[in-house]
Amino acid sequence: MLKVQEIRELIKLIDESSIDEFTYETNGTKVSMKKNEGEVVTRPAVAETPVIEQPTPSVQPRQETPAPAMEEAPTETSAANWDKEIVSPMVGTFYESPSPEDAPYVKAGDSVKADSVVCIVEAMKLFNEIEAEVDGEIVERLVENGQLVEYGQPLFRVKSK
Repeated sequence: MLKVQEIRELIKLIDESSIDEFTYETNGTKVSMKKNEGEVVTRPAVAETPVIEQPTPSVQPRQETPAPAMEEAPTETSAANWDKEIVSPMVGTFYESPSPEDAPYVKAGDSVKADSVVCIVEAMKLFNEIEAEVDGEIVERLVENGQLVEYGQPLFRVKSK
């Protein structure tokens, strides 16, 4: 089975190339990518397992839908007081905490280190911990808990140290 990081690398390579269609098969898993249709289809070699379809981030037009009201609404100071954004490395569902009963990993005003976990993005039933990748202070959260996020979509704004 391909790892999420391997799939991400394949998507990035195809996205940056002039290839319109790509098929890769290994260890009983087949990945087909077609830019012109805007989808990535992963099919296990065994026919009884369900097909997983995932939009290709580079060619899928982003559908703008009104975002629900944010509990951390942007202010004039927060808009001008950040210099880095933590972005989603994949298409998936944003979760602010490890479980619904737990407190969020971070909130506005929290200090983070580069290796601090700031959220989880679930993709293909895998829960991927997202790290800050920068030392600083969280200025603003840009997405709601449970919201679908796109590849490269900003999740947090950070004032780096």
